[in-house]
Amino acid sequence: MDFLSLANERYSMRKFDSRPVEPEVLNQILESARIAPTATNAQPVRILVLDSPELIAPMDEYKVTRYHFHAPVVLMVCYDKTVSWKRVRFDGKEMGEVDASIATTHMMLAATSLGLGTTWVAAFNPEAAREAYQVPENLEIVALLPLGYPAADVEPAPKHFEREPMEHMVSWHHF
Repeated sequence: MDFLSLANERYSMRKFDSRPVEPEVLNQILESARIAPTATNAQPVRILVLDSPELIAPMDEYKVTRYHFHAPVVLMVCYDKTVSWKRVRFDGKEMGEVDASIATTHMMLAATSLGLGTTWVAAFNPEAAREAYQVPENLEIVALLPLGYPAADVEPAPKHFEREPMEHMVSWHHF
């Protein structure tokens, strides 16, 4: 499948089949994050794998998020702020969040290519997540990524295929 077809096929999946994700499939998805580019190749991305109902249950118990959609796997995507690159020379911008976002995007597309689905979850309580999963202070949690095989009756949200025209997003500047 060409890249644009793959990117167009991917959507936020909010209903998962209960079957587990095979370790070799999960490892391929995690490998796509490992090889993702990072600022100055600092590689600050850290991923906590929650791959059982017992590991996912604290999401509800600690009120981390209600948006795990009962997926068989939830990936907690973080970055280590002690190793991430900062744009010190100019404005001090922390690039770890960007790096974690690129890795998350790689995993979403890899999952789609393997017949699985994901949803990027930003609606979570980071302090509750830190407490529930004993996330060390040097890690910043960027996203939760529920992951699994699609339920038989799952379909994209109605707004998924609504896109602004290209000229709304892109402007050409010539000097």
